Amino acid sequence: MSRVSISADVTCDAPADKVFEVLTDWPRHAEWMPFTKAEGGHGVGAALVGRTGVGPVGFTDTMVITEWTPGRRVAVRHTGRLVRGEAWFETAPLPGGGSTVLWAERLDLPLGPLGRAGWVLLRRPVRALMLLGLRRLVRLAGATR
Repeated sequence: MSRVSISADVTCDAPADKVFEVLTDWPRHAEWMPFTKAEGGHGVGAALVGRTGVGPVGFTDTMVITEWTPGRRVAVRHTGRLVRGEAWFETAPLPGGGSTVLWAERLDLPLGPLGRAGWVLLRRPVRALMLLGLRRLVRLAGATR
């Protein structure tokens, strides 16, 4: 099994706690995370379930929250058959206002050499989708300020 890491971050005018509030409103994920719907609880040990796909083509991503610092950090362990590993979001205030938002993933690739070859092709598009999602997230957080 191969482990890969990927991350994306953005800055915004919205306060970190507001971004975190929108970020952890799981049903709102469909508003900002490309091709994904989510539901679940809050706090360490709570379960999350995401569905990523278009129409009937997609996969379910089950997760457990492993860290929860309100307004600042949420981390999960991916426990599904296809997606395994860890992910986290961090929000941090900036001097003078606004905040930064980081989304990071450390994933165990499935399918051995085929998974590694696929990652070479998918890494850039995945990061582009992460950035798109973060930009949508901070727009939502700013709009609900």
